Amino acid sequence: MHFEPLYAASGAAVGFIVGLTGVGGGSLMTPLLVLLFGVHPATAVGTDLLYAAVTKSAGSLVHNLDDNVDWRVVRRLAAGSAPAAAATILFMSRAGIDSSHMSRLIGLVLGVALLLTSGSILARPLLLRLRERRGEMSDRALCAATVALGAVIGVLVSISSVGAGAIGVTALLLLYPRMSTVRIVGTDVAHAVPLTLIAGLGHWIVGSVDPSMLLSLLTGSIPGIVLGARLAPRVREPALRFLLAAVLILVGGRMVAV
Repeated sequence: MHFEPLYAASGAAVGFIVGLTGVGGGSLMTPLLVLLFGVHPATAVGTDLLYAAVTKSAGSLVHNLDDNVDWRVVRRLAAGSAPAAAATILFMSRAGIDSSHMSRLIGLVLGVALLLTSGSILARPLLLRLRERRGEMSDRALCAATVALGAVIGVLVSISSVGAGAIGVTALLLLYPRMSTVRIVGTDVAHAVPLTLIAGLGHWIVGSVDPSMLLSLLTGSIPGIVLGARLAPRVREPALRFLLAAVLILVGGRMVAV
């Protein structure tokens, strides 16, 4: 295992943006590794999943200490995402995780997930207004919808490492209109920890994780996240949101077209 300065620098840059905007690192890290460094898509996804499991653990701890995690919702999400992630990894392994057709599938799902993420970022203010007019669903329907959401996120995250952040938060905002935004974010982060850990370990077992890359990314990202979070209150959020969404649209379109 050896240290790679370029990966550490990339981790710092992505960590800074994550700290600044709150957008999940998978939306930025995985396409960066694939398009800029030429990393095999499966390795980029697997390595990024374990990277996310470590970085989101710290965020989950902070949210939990602030009582901003609804563990009932986390359990519902995990009831769908955990088996979906395991089944997806099994499918990828059986289909040949290093094969050319799997690389194309990962690129396609990653591109679509990035486009959905950009749409959720741009539509967030509108959705926040719409959710105020929605009534609550019955508890049974809400539970079923949450489990189904977890399953969809589990598949997306296992294939592309994208989906547990902006997409998950957007869906939860609509499903739980009475829950505060900060509590929804904390709940989504808490759910992402076991999901990315299960999917990441699955990728590790099938051989699509680079330990040296993982160590280098973590070394750079932690100070980047801290710095970005410190500067976040001084940045104009709407302009930053629009810029980030535009970048994700370009990258998502590029991944779909490959």
